[in-house]
Amino acid sequence: MKLYYHGHDYRYAAEQMLLTLFPDQRPEYSDAPPAPGEDALVLALNRGRVWATATAALMYRGTEYRAARRCRLDELTDPLATDRALQRILKLAFYAAGTAARGSEPPWGALTGVRPVKIPTKLLLAGASPAQAERALRETYHVTPLRRQLAMDCARASLAAKASLGPDEVSLYVGIPFCPTRCAYCSFVSADVGRSLKLIEPFLDALSQEIRATGAMLEEAGVKVRTVYFGGGTPTTLTALQLDRLMGELAEYIDLSACTEYTVEAGRPDTITAEKLAVLARRGAGRVSVNPQSMSDAVLAAMGRAHRAEDILRAYALVRESGIDCVNMDLIAGLPGDTAEGFAASLDQVLALGPENVTVHTLALKKGSRLMEQGGALPSDGAVAAMLDYAWSTLRAAGQIPYYLYRQKYMSGSFENVGWCRPGTESLYNICMMEELHTIVSLGGGGVTKLVNPATGHIDRLANAKYPQEYLRSIDHICADKAQVAAFCAGHR
Repeated sequence: MKLYYHGHDYRYAAEQMLLTLFPDQRPEYSDAPPAPGEDALVLALNRGRVWATATAALMYRGTEYRAARRCRLDELTDPLATDRALQRILKLAFYAAGTAARGSEPPWGALTGVRPVKIPTKLLLAGASPAQAERALRETYHVTPLRRQLAMDCARASLAAKASLGPDEVSLYVGIPFCPTRCAYCSFVSADVGRSLKLIEPFLDALSQEIRATGAMLEEAGVKVRTVYFGGGTPTTLTALQLDRLMGELAEYIDLSACTEYTVEAGRPDTITAEKLAVLARRGAGRVSVNPQSMSDAVLAAMGRAHRAEDILRAYALVRESGIDCVNMDLIAGLPGDTAEGFAASLDQVLALGPENVTVHTLALKKGSRLMEQGGALPSDGAVAAMLDYAWSTLRAAGQIPYYLYRQKYMSGSFENVGWCRPGTESLYNICMMEELHTIVSLGGGGVTKLVNPATGHIDRLANAKYPQEYLRSIDHICADKAQVAAFCAGHR
């Protein structure tokens, strides 16, 4: 679709709304006017004496649709408030024209961001009642009833997590960018261990150097680690000896005395052994993941997984035998070859095992993934909606509640990823990460440190090199960056 802007240049806001309303369209720009009957949007902004008015003129499949939204000029008190208010009315004008053109509203209405829970959370923190926060989701953003309920549930969990955090606490992320194989849907920066085995030991040597630098930084800043999260990749791609070395060095050089939650993504059942789990348990991990994604062997094969459903059952039994008392299991709605009935059967089998947490993802077509590059037959948006509807009703009936969520680009049906749990087993790290409640210090390949200003919510980011080879080459620079983290934490205590 061709996009034209008058009186502003808020391209990102328009492009995000385009992706929400018309996911099969991509933005195009041209100095020439659109040809007759060509899909196009003219999004204009005008300022009068009292009001700023956004107008959308959308030509879609030969028919023109128009809409306008406005805000008072006295809302434009500073550059940040101005940007937020003007982008809001521009998106809402586009949304009104776009939903008239398509004849329906998406599940999250006019919300385009990855963190919809932030809206009700901010309103509640500002003194709004739950009914007022939900009304904003309904009247301003047109969020559907089920998604409003989901957002409000997660907002309550976010507020509880925020209240539990101390002023000198941070979370720690350790990224292990290795996997046994690469799944068809994956674009994470991870190396196939079959082709990169020789990189693991040098990577661990470099990570050891970063752990030492981080420990010194945290001590200097006077802050404590509240949660630890090993992600990737697949951390249990490492051997038991390598895991023992890594977790031992973490405990030796970083003060974990205030840590109340230690999570390791075991993830791939073909990497889980009793020996590795014994290391995790002995080193203090209290939460692990066993992520089937599907319990259908045919679907697993289609997405490039080397394991089968029986391997998931074996891995889950090993975790329970290890004494680790909190297990998360991931499922993905919308995988190639899956059906609503097949997804329901997978969820039923997972719930029968009794995990404390179940995360239900919606397939997102990610740039760089094999699925995006090569394509494949995917379930329809209607089938994905049926999968998620079944998950909601079944998980609630099983006593699980939603506690965090996020959205992604190119997600089937513009839906969401949701973490469910038995009450009292919420992952504090997941909430802090998704809702950006406090500073996350990241180590390892692809880790992104988020320095969260507790007063303003402003976030500065420091990204580690993504690929293992790049991480090795830049380790001295990465360690030097930790001084910035120390200065930030000390300055905001």
